[in-house]
Amino acid sequence: MKDIVFCSNNCFVLYSAAVQAKNSENKESVPTLPQSPMKERPPKAFHQYSNNISTLDVHCLPQLQEKVSPPSSPPIMFPPAFEAAKVEAKPDELKVTVKLKPRLKAIHSSLEDCRPPSKKWKGMKWKKWSIQIVIPKGSFKPPCEEEIDEFLKKLGTTLKPDPVPKDYRKCCFCHEEGDGLTDGPARLLNLDLDLWVHLNCALWSTEVYETQAGALINVELALRRGLQMKCMFCHKMGATSGCHRLRCTNIYHFTCAIKAQCMFFKDKTMLCPMHKPKGTHEQELSYFAVFRRVYVQRDEVRQIASIVQRGERDHTFRVGSLIFHAVGQLLPQQMQAFHSSKALFPVGYEASRLYWSMRYANRRCRYLCSIEEKDGLPLFVIKVVEQGHEDLILTDTTPK
Repeated sequence: MKDIVFCSNNCFVLYSAAVQAKNSENKESVPTLPQSPMKERPPKAFHQYSNNISTLDVHCLPQLQEKVSPPSSPPIMFPPAFEAAKVEAKPDELKVTVKLKPRLKAIHSSLEDCRPPSKKWKGMKWKKWSIQIVIPKGSFKPPCEEEIDEFLKKLGTTLKPDPVPKDYRKCCFCHEEGDGLTDGPARLLNLDLDLWVHLNCALWSTEVYETQAGALINVELALRRGLQMKCMFCHKMGATSGCHRLRCTNIYHFTCAIKAQCMFFKDKTMLCPMHKPKGTHEQELSYFAVFRRVYVQRDEVRQIASIVQRGERDHTFRVGSLIFHAVGQLLPQQMQAFHSSKALFPVGYEASRLYWSMRYANRRCRYLCSIEEKDGLPLFVIKVVEQGHEDLILTDTTPK
């Protein structure tokens, strides 16, 4: 008879063949493990080891008893939805009545029943509205902007701002009116009384150079030379931008040089189409916008003196809202009494100013200021000119 070794929880247990025979006889009984298997082991026995494999036959497994769930509580009965629930109270207590709104029952019998109920419109009828567009045969010419403007003016339904007044200032170099494009001639700069030049027209002249402060030097010199030079593109006078190639006599206006496809460089040089390199160049300049502060350097004292010395002036000298009409004059015998430590009082001085009215708020009127002579002393006169009122004259011996 051989013993069988069974490995359970890392412990070896020996069973003899006799015990196995008893287990086979009592199939209905559950086998029980001996308390001390190591003492009953015979001294002479052959052992067989098997790892994690059981050779016992299990004929009956213990059955667990099913847990019986507790009896369910009786269902709670609610009053019907369409009836009002009434609470009876004692005659001495407060009686409360609760009304329940009926709830619609949703029956999901088909797909149509699952959709929300559609609204019922009472007392309304739906009508179909069809549009028919008739396009005439033949060529149709759309109206231009001028025709549309005239039509809107006749209707009087739109508010159109006043047209911007045309800028009649003309550049002394290229002879074009008004400010130019930012990437072109650019804005107009004042050179002298009623003399204007485009920024790039003056900047790209051969004689002109720019200081670190933004002043353009030798603009008047370039203008004098340009009066004798003819442009190679438009054949008009005033050209000052010449080709930088040695012994090349081609000269252009700045705007004409762009049209003629001249090549401009970052070092303020230019080459005409005959001498420019083929293809692109590293130092080529293709954008001419100037956003920095640039002005024409000039002698302002000499300019003001030339304005004052002119006998018949065709121009208006204006500073803000102050307009000068006459400067006046001082004779040698008037020099001692017609001046102060800060100002001169020339006889015949006349200027007008637009300022706030003395009679109405938020309205302006014209004040005509002049200087006269009375008893060898200056007399300051202010004439108030306002529409709807007579002229008011105010006089005093001091300007204040």
